[in-house]
Amino acid sequence: MALRFIGIDPDSDTGQCPTGWVDEDTADFVIQGWKADEFMLARCLETGSIPHTEGAVRIPARMVAMLREACDDAERRCAGL
Repeated sequence: MALRFIGIDPDSDTGQCPTGWVDEDTADFVIQGWKADEFMLARCLETGSIPHTEGAVRIPARMVAMLREACDDAERRCAGL
């Protein structure tokens, strides 16, 4: 599995998170983000359970351009699969 780095939140205080990648084989997104706090997690759970193998993460709106780039890349890869 090869990951193509998309970007890191330009306002990250640690320079590490949130971060986005695209799996070059499957066109899946890989997202590193902030864990949802208890309030946000409770809101997410209003629509259903979250399996123990999954989690809710927050990605800031300022990363929309990076996510759009990841979506465009994934769409191109899916079209070529």
